[in-house]
Amino acid sequence: MYNQYNQIYKNKKVFLTGHTGFKGSWLAIWLTQLGAKVCGYSLEPNTNPSMFEELNISDKIEKSVIGDILDAKNLEKTMREFEPDIVFHLAAQPLVRLSYSEPVITYQTNVIGTLNVLEAARKIPSVKAFVNVTTDKCYENKEVKRGYTEDDPMGGYDMYSSSKGCVEIMSSSYRRSFLQEENTYAMATARAGNVIGGGDWALDRLIPDCIRGINKGIDIEIRNPIAVRPWQHVLEPLSGYLLLGEKLLTEGKKYADGFNFGPDEESVLTVAEVAKKLTELYGRGRVVVGEKSPLHEAGLLMLNIEKAKKVLGWTPSYSAHQALEKTVEWYKYFYAKNTNMYEFTCTQIKMYERDIKWNKNFVVK
Repeated sequence: MYNQYNQIYKNKKVFLTGHTGFKGSWLAIWLTQLGAKVCGYSLEPNTNPSMFEELNISDKIEKSVIGDILDAKNLEKTMREFEPDIVFHLAAQPLVRLSYSEPVITYQTNVIGTLNVLEAARKIPSVKAFVNVTTDKCYENKEVKRGYTEDDPMGGYDMYSSSKGCVEIMSSSYRRSFLQEENTYAMATARAGNVIGGGDWALDRLIPDCIRGINKGIDIEIRNPIAVRPWQHVLEPLSGYLLLGEKLLTEGKKYADGFNFGPDEESVLTVAEVAKKLTELYGRGRVVVGEKSPLHEAGLLMLNIEKAKKVLGWTPSYSAHQALEKTVEWYKYFYAKNTNMYEFTCTQIKMYERDIKWNKNFVVK
């Protein structure tokens, strides 16, 4: 087996918001595999099927609480009772297109909800570290042909992107206002690109849309075929979050800053390229260009990950092609009606650990 992260998470109490979502489900499983005691706090899954329910994740972690991060009283009560060592905050309204129809709930959840989690953690002495997950879309996107660095201005055309820009600004202010004293927790923000992988059934996302089209036998419509995105397998940013959490737990405020986690340049592909590669790997499916949406969507977005490489020693391990291979592998296994999806998912995590390039703490026993 593998010895990850200097066994830093073994027997650690981890409070994970958004554990019923796609990325949250993967992180809950990985943390459990690392020996952590996980308390998840989230709304009910909002897709059917959902990875959280299909893999019975509530039975695999220490505690699963269905709750809203906008309910500050219940959030603090749950966190206080659990007494976590570290918080991973993933709960969010994560969809660009939904933010056009639900701008208020997008801002309430992403900004005020995050503030509620920060405040709850500040009131609980056991919390030593806080990984605050935002997005690559937090930057003021001028669609330049270079990756955005952590020092670039925050912004966002749509309400989702701007809400996450606000979270970054608020988090920086919160850190300077309340987290300077030695006895306060160390908080960093993590910004990741377009994440793909098995278990995502969200609406208006490319990979889930492709998977639905393939399994229903209907054409896969893409709205913006030439849009460029930084595609990465879900385990890539999660490995970054875990490494960042380790640094915050062991070395504290030295790492309390913002970090980008994205793919290498060769994995920055267009929507059309990704959809075509996925259907080729799946062995079926037809991609067609649909009517362009009247809603604004960025045409070009890339991340510069030099800071994560230099400061954390993190670097991506999978190419976009490998990420798509692992994604197709997961969905094919699922739709073949296999019942051991939890074990299969754990195997994908173990395979990623085997292939990982960046963390010298991974050693074979």
